[in-house]
Formats: sequence, structure tokens, C-alpha cells
Amino acid sequence: MKLSIIIPVLNEKATVAALLDAVLAVALPGVEKELVIVEGGSTDGTREIVRSYGARPGIKVLYEDAPHGKGAAVRAGLGLVSGDVVLIQDGDLEYSVEDYAKVLAPLREGRCDVVFGSRTMRSPQSWQFRRFAGFERVYGMFVNLGGVLFTGLFNLLYGTALSDGATMFKVFKAEHLKAIRLRSDWFDYDWEISAKLAKRGCSFAEVPVFYKARSRAEGKKIRFWRDGTKVLWAILRYRFTD
Repeated sequence: MKLSIIIPVLNEKATVAALLDAVLAVALPGVEKELVIVEGGSTDGTREIVRSYGARPGIKVLYEDAPHGKGAAVRAGLGLVSGDVVLIQDGDLEYSVEDYAKVLAPLREGRCDVVFGSRTMRSPQSWQFRRFAGFERVYGMFVNLGGVLFTGLFNLLYGTALSDGATMFKVFKAEHLKAIRLRSDWFDYDWEISAKLAKRGCSFAEVPVFYKARSRAEGKKIRFWRDGTKVLWAILRYRFTD
């Protein structure tokens, strides 16, 4: 198996080097890794850090002239992948690369077409996995609740049984991703991909994964009202249109 890991990064100076080192170091017997980094025009020194990795074997880097959104970055990265399986990895450390083997297992065993790494399965915090102090608690509560509501709506409209539709940790067969046309530029891209693959009859599986939430002060880019409305529209729109 060849695994293509798309890593969109924008202003992640504090974490990007540690993340890239971890991805390069993680052991996956029988799997060849390819890193496709899409640098979104960072202004904090992230681009310079990414540039230092660009000449290493197995790494491709695409430099955007300005930020166009995570969905646009993923779409651009898909044009460079050459693997059988695609995994999308954020440039922060909220998720653990040690879970790669776990999320790849159902695909390697031929049990499904798509694997989601669920933050809620077997978690003592259940769906309330963002817990912050002070006023940030309100932000965390709304984003947590939004994930539950959007996942429930998605399950209702698409006939799935997901516990965490908003997770970053998604792994796909490349052939399925290349068979659909993606349009979303922002965080709604996650739901567009899921919607279009569900409508194609792809089978989904979930496995529990580690998650350590970061706050807005630590670089979290999701904004509930701005991104929530885009996600809601994507879930509704792609149920009935391309």
C-alpha cells in the first residue's frame, strides 16, 4: 500500500516541525508514505520551516500565493497524490500520528471504503471533548454541540451511522476521491467529501482515536457561526445536487 498524506498548513509555526517529524517517523510496516504539504501563504514563519523539508525524499510541497481555505488546499493537494490511499492531516498536534495504523486497518483488511477516526467512541468525555477555561468554554460548548447536530443531520439525510462526522481523521481510497468533483474551499469540504462518497454507495467504518483540543489562542481556526453556516449548507446542498 502507498499512503498519500495531505497536510494543509497555515500559520502553524509552533507545531508544524514537530508534526512533520512525527509523520515521517511513524512506523507503518508494509506501507510506503508520501507527504503532500500545501503551504497556504503563512506569515508567521511556517513557510520557511516547510521549505526546509521540501527536498527530503517522499515529500512534495505546493506553495499557495495566499490562503484560499482548507478545502481549496486539500483539493490542490489531491492533484499531486500518487498513493492508493489518502489521509488528510492537520498541521497541529490535536490528533496523534500513532493512530495511523488503527485508521488504516479497516481499509487494509478490505472492510470498507472510508475510515473515520472518531473522537467520541469510547471517550469518557463523549461528545464534549473540547473543554476550556473562562469564556473559551462557551466557544468549546458551541463547537462540540455543532458537531453533534451536524453529524445527526448527516446521518439522517445520507443513511449513515457515524458518531463523529466532523473529525479531521479521515482515510479514503484514492480512486473514490478522484472520481468526484470537489467544490468547497473551507471547512465544509469535509462534509462535501463525505456526502458525495455516501451517495456513491461507499461503505464507512469508524475507529476510536486520541484527541487533544486546542483553543483559539493556541491557533484553532474554526469559527462557529462563519463555518457552521457553510457546513450546514454543504450537508443540505450535496444531498440533492452535485
